[in-house]
Amino acid sequence: MNTMRRPIIAGNWKMNKSNFEAIDLVTLLKRDLNDVNDVDIVVCPPFTALSDVKDVLTDSNIMLGAQNLYWEDAGAFTGEISASMLKEVGAQFVIIGHSERRQYFAETNDSVNKRIKAALKWNLTPIVCVGENLHERENNRTFDVVRDHCEGAFDGFSEEEIEKIIIAYEPVWAIGTGKTATPQQAQEVHRFIRELLMRMYNEELARDIRIQYGGSVKPENITELMAQPDIDGALVGGASLSHESFVKIVKNACAIRT
Repeated sequence: MNTMRRPIIAGNWKMNKSNFEAIDLVTLLKRDLNDVNDVDIVVCPPFTALSDVKDVLTDSNIMLGAQNLYWEDAGAFTGEISASMLKEVGAQFVIIGHSERRQYFAETNDSVNKRIKAALKWNLTPIVCVGENLHERENNRTFDVVRDHCEGAFDGFSEEEIEKIIIAYEPVWAIGTGKTATPQQAQEVHRFIRELLMRMYNEELARDIRIQYGGSVKPENITELMAQPDIDGALVGGASLSHESFVKIVKNACAIRT
């Protein structure tokens, strides 16, 4: 990866972990990752565990993220959580537009765009997900889909706003399937995203923005992924639920920098 960009490893716990399990996990992560200084580490528990996890992470090098948000600050939106609520509970990051949100909960480029706007308004760092499904890849539509996701998600944003965003490329066909895009496949799309941002904005922004890879990331493949010039980290799913595997992923990601 490019040594100018600080790597970021984020764990997306999805709908897993009771509060007690969440506390146990982050207590172990805090202990075993306390000497890591050159990688940003983020955990994204379910909403119900955010407050307890934040308490454990106080005075640690691990940051707190949420898995979603709604774009209004308050109101009659039963079951939704606002950016101001996330900010108050101590979140610093929020995942937006994950493929599971698109697949199961009808999220669109437009709703992703509104969520990013709300996150930035409250100084939350959005981790914005883009990526193609298996049918789209098999029909050679990967670049079309990724371009559509980026252009739709970032429509109307200034360069100053885009600079605050992290992008996560997640080939949907590799999420939870055990399949992983080869490092070369992942690099090809990361490079495409960077070149797209160059055309949409400018060369400096495209060079500096961090792009994570997400899709069956494991301790065994993180080093090779991180060795690619345009891959700046990982959005980790299942492997972030185990303290041992998440610690190994973070430490293996560090090793590539030394």
